Amino acid sequence: MKTSNMESLEQRLKKIDESLCSPKTLKNPTLIRSLTEERSSLAKILSTMENIEKTGASLEEMKELLEDDDRELAALAAQETPELEMRLEKLEHQLKMLLIPPDPNDSRDVIIEIRSGTGGEEAALFASDVYRMYTTYAQKKAWSQEIFTSSGSERGGFKEITFALRGKGVYSRMKFEAGVHRVQRVPETETSGRIHTSACTVAVLPEAEEIEVKINQEDLRIDVYRSSGPGGQSVNTTDSAVRITHVPTGLVVSCQDEKSQHKNRVKAMKVLRSRLFAKKQEEEKAKRAETRKSMVGSGDRSAKIRTYNFPQGRVTDHRIHLSLHSLKDILSGDLDQIIEPLIEAEQERLLSEVSSGL
Repeated sequence: MKTSNMESLEQRLKKIDESLCSPKTLKNPTLIRSLTEERSSLAKILSTMENIEKTGASLEEMKELLEDDDRELAALAAQETPELEMRLEKLEHQLKMLLIPPDPNDSRDVIIEIRSGTGGEEAALFASDVYRMYTTYAQKKAWSQEIFTSSGSERGGFKEITFALRGKGVYSRMKFEAGVHRVQRVPETETSGRIHTSACTVAVLPEAEEIEVKINQEDLRIDVYRSSGPGGQSVNTTDSAVRITHVPTGLVVSCQDEKSQHKNRVKAMKVLRSRLFAKKQEEEKAKRAETRKSMVGSGDRSAKIRTYNFPQGRVTDHRIHLSLHSLKDILSGDLDQIIEPLIEAEQERLLSEVSSGL
């Protein structure tokens, strides 16, 4: 017998199917993606609820047979009951996990901004290490990469670099990387062998589509200039570099890696659009009073999230108090050994909120 919740889910699935066939929806890729994801989520929930109902009914039958005069039937029921109880418990846990509100950005591609922080040249070198860690990880995940803009340092590091990662579930994994990454090691220039502490900041922005963020041209101030390399020397004889200022918010985006001014402008607009999209989402969360501090995935760029200790070969993620003595592997792109525990910790936190009715 279907419950009212199951009937409501079936009605919603029917409405989604109707909407997906609508000519208006077919013209809106963002809406299609949203409805498709919702349908997939609801279908899994409905299927699990149906399995819970069937398993629960079977369990009740077995419990009744335990009292049956037929010893063979009672023995069979005694054998089947524990298995059904375990299956029901597993299904109920699975349902709770499915009821966790999904992050609407999880399926999005990302734009990542890495900036060297305290530590001068050593911080810039560490920023390049973090960049290589992410790009190697992306290769292992079969994600594509695109550099938007970069500013090099004298010794081959990055003062800052902005790039995109695109592929399946990129944001769902990379969102945990936002924050301050700290390194403790002996710099190449240090003659006394003293350990230095440096840092870089990482911002992870869900990439926004043009139709999602409307930008008025009159709100933009666009400047062009010649590209420069490490030390400020000119690397281009034409004014190909672009700096876009969004006057209402004060956000500034620069792009100079392409030789074409047009290509630099297109890339800069993508970054600006994603920054505005992220800013809008943060403001909406604040309005809904959903900015409660979380141990995982807060996205706070001022929070120290991880320390890379070279002398001890250790990486520590401070949010979940996880320490791993596999620094070399992690910097070589084996990030899943950190990201998987972060995902599990986030799921447990959200599950506890679902269970407590929050």
